[in-house]
Amino acid sequence: MPIDSAFTNFHAQRAKYPNFKKKRNGGSAEFTKSAFKWKDGKLFLAKSKKPLNIVWSRFFPQDCKPSTVTVKLDPSGRWFVSILIKDPTIKPLPKTGKQVGIDVGITSLITTSDGEKVANPKQFNRLYKKLKRKQKALSRKTKGSNNRYKARLEVAKIHAQIKDSRTDFLHKLTTKLVRENDLIAIEDLAIRNMVKNHKLARSISDASWGEFNRQLEYKYQWYGKELIKIDRYFPSSKRCGNCGHIVFPTYSI
Repeated sequence: MPIDSAFTNFHAQRAKYPNFKKKRNGGSAEFTKSAFKWKDGKLFLAKSKKPLNIVWSRFFPQDCKPSTVTVKLDPSGRWFVSILIKDPTIKPLPKTGKQVGIDVGITSLITTSDGEKVANPKQFNRLYKKLKRKQKALSRKTKGSNNRYKARLEVAKIHAQIKDSRTDFLHKLTTKLVRENDLIAIEDLAIRNMVKNHKLARSISDASWGEFNRQLEYKYQWYGKELIKIDRYFPSSKRCGNCGHIVFPTYSI
């Protein structure tokens, strides 16, 4: 984050006073065209004579040259390389003639207007006991010691496992929705305000509604489909699905 944005958030009371990033929390570096070389399917960073030893997560499209390379270290000690390209293989998907509305939730991650429900896998709860045990072990370690560093890595690896499982599930779900429907309507929720409820904050964060909406947005742009965001103040829960009549609450004095 640029320093001007950091101070803007601080003065607006949205964040704490800015400080330098710690290496233990990971970090990233972005390389433009002049700072790397792409040759024979291998990536050479600036001033490096040997290519990076990369285990590719997907095949690189032919005749594509990267415009930007981002190298990232996450808190669990894993290195990632993100390459920005213009992929000519991404084309609009065939039309299916289907339209659907989606309501997100906690027990059921999504409920469609067709009556279909997708259960929330609750990835955090699945590893909560293991994470709690590792965090207790971390709290007993002396600050600055090598044992504390090892314990911190163990905690970070569990968080990474939760995040990877959650992201993988959401990718499969959103891709399925995009392939099956030409138009999807979702509610524009104020998630930042909703997580202020301490009783529901963990469940809402684990459901990852924001990531779900983000994936739908860019996938619908990629594949030539249409995504509609319903205003958060639209009375959807008070409106009849058949006639459209709105039922307002009555108060007795």
